[in-house]
Amino acid sequence: MKIGLRTVFSFLIVVILSSFRGIYSSIFAPTPSNLFSISDIDYTVGTKKGLSMDMFIPFTGKSYVGFKEALAFKESLGNYASVNTLGYLGKYQFGKNTLAFYGQYNTECFMQDPALQERIFYHNTARNKWILRRDIKRFVGLKINGILISESGILAAAHLAGAGNVKKYLRSWGDHNFSDAYNTSIEDYLRRFSGYDLKEVESRQRVRFS
Repeated sequence: MKIGLRTVFSFLIVVILSSFRGIYSSIFAPTPSNLFSISDIDYTVGTKKGLSMDMFIPFTGKSYVGFKEALAFKESLGNYASVNTLGYLGKYQFGKNTLAFYGQYNTECFMQDPALQERIFYHNTARNKWILRRDIKRFVGLKINGILISESGILAAAHLAGAGNVKKYLRSWGDHNFSDAYNTSIEDYLRRFSGYDLKEVESRQRVRFS
């Protein structure tokens, strides 16, 4: 039986297209949703930086590194050169009074030294951990206003509002919910930064800082 040239050509086209469809499917197949945990990597940028869209950062775990990077992303999108509208500085948005406490009066040098910013953040977190040590022992694991209290949430809230305001919140069982100038509250940080393991942050009353 003779097979026409057109028939052979049509058959070849079908075979080629079928092969391409298999390649296309393997390349552009959707990523399985179970590879990512949105609760772990989704951070909303608040009005503190003039943004309101949801943005994503890489998952960095639930250790101290994950904690500080998540907090920095909320504060400044992780930008060491950030200055907000109220004059708070750097990756972690420190005020000038806090910097002065650690002997840093030259803000220009502070802004140009990422390692210095990281050291101050660690020491400040360690000092807040000492100031709030009794409250951490008393309240971690309890719920206040529906929020499960964790050590990392307490220390994040202290970074936002100061250790004194966090004490007032906890000891008033949530009646004193301080908010900053951008309407971010202690409860916002207690929720957002819950569940990190900060055992490597050593509680320190006196910080030796050089």
